[in-house]
Amino acid sequence: LEKLVAQFIGVDDAICFSMGFATNSLNTPCLADENSIIISDQFNHASLILGSRMSRATVRIFKHDDMADLERLIRNAIVYGNPKTKKPFTKILIIVEGIYSMEGSICNLPAIIALKKKYGAYIYLDEAHSIGAMGPRGRGIVDYWGCDPHDVDILMGTFTKSFSAAGGYIAGNKQLINYIRANSAATIYALPMSPPVAQQIISSMKIMMGLDGSNDGKRYMRVILLCQYVYVREMRRQNLRRNTHYFRKHLKRMGCIVCGSDDSPIVPIMLYYPTKCGFGIEILNRKKILKYLSTAEKNVMNFSFL
Repeated sequence: LEKLVAQFIGVDDAICFSMGFATNSLNTPCLADENSIIISDQFNHASLILGSRMSRATVRIFKHDDMADLERLIRNAIVYGNPKTKKPFTKILIIVEGIYSMEGSICNLPAIIALKKKYGAYIYLDEAHSIGAMGPRGRGIVDYWGCDPHDVDILMGTFTKSFSAAGGYIAGNKQLINYIRANSAATIYALPMSPPVAQQIISSMKIMMGLDGSNDGKRYMRVILLCQYVYVREMRRQNLRRNTHYFRKHLKRMGCIVCGSDDSPIVPIMLYYPTKCGFGIEILNRKKILKYLSTAEKNVMNFSFL
C-alpha cells in the first residue's frame, strides 16, 4: 500500500496510518519542536491545530490564503528569532490545506512554494479533501496547479473521502519517511490499518491509476449533438468538476451565498443563523436539489447544515 501511495503521488516513499485525524495530530509533534516555528493558515483543520500545540513549537497564524501576511510572518521569524531562547529558529514550517473543508477554497500552492524557496522554509500540505478529486490525474492540489511534488516537503492526505476507506498517509523523501517511522507516536503506539481497509484503498487507487486492468476508472457519456450520438470518453474527475460548476451556478442563480473556489468539490452555502438551517433544507427540497439524494446522503446534508 505504501509503495502504491508513493507511486500515485509521485514521490520516493510514504507511510500509512489507521486514522486520518491522528495522521496530523500525532505526526506534527514529530516534525517540529520548541526550537521551530509553525506558520499556520487561520482556517486549518482542528487536527493540525492540535498537532501544532502538542509540538511545543512557536505558532503564528497568517490570514487565510494571504501570501503577503505569510511572507511578513516568515520575515519576522527570521529577523527576531525564537522569543523563548533568543536564538534563530532551527526550522520554519508552513502548514496549509489543499482545499479547506469549511470554506471550500483552494490554497495558492505555487506562491507558497515560491516563498518556501525564497526563505528556506518547509511546507506541510494537508490534501485530505483534494487527493483523488483534484488535478488531471487525481493527485490533489499539487497536480491541479501543475507543481512538482518534490517541492512540497511533507504531503499528507486521508483515505476517508475519495477512497471510501479510513486512515491517512504522509508522503515525501525516504529520509523523512524513515524518520517518521522511527520517531512518530502514530507508528510506535497506534494500531496498524486493518487488511480489509488497506485492500479497499489499494483497489480504489489502482482504479484511479488505471492499473486494475479495466475501464472502471473512466466513464462514457452519450451526448446528443445535431441529432447524432457522439460518444465522449470522460474522466470521472472531469465529470466531478463539471458537476461542481453546474451546482454552484444554479445555487447562485437561486440566490444562495456560495463560498469557495469554483473548481472546489466542497460547496459551502452560507446561512449565517442556526435557526435558518431547517428552512434552508426545506427550500432545497422544494427546489428539488435533494430530490435524487439517498436517505443517507440527506441525513449527511442535514448534519452538515447543523
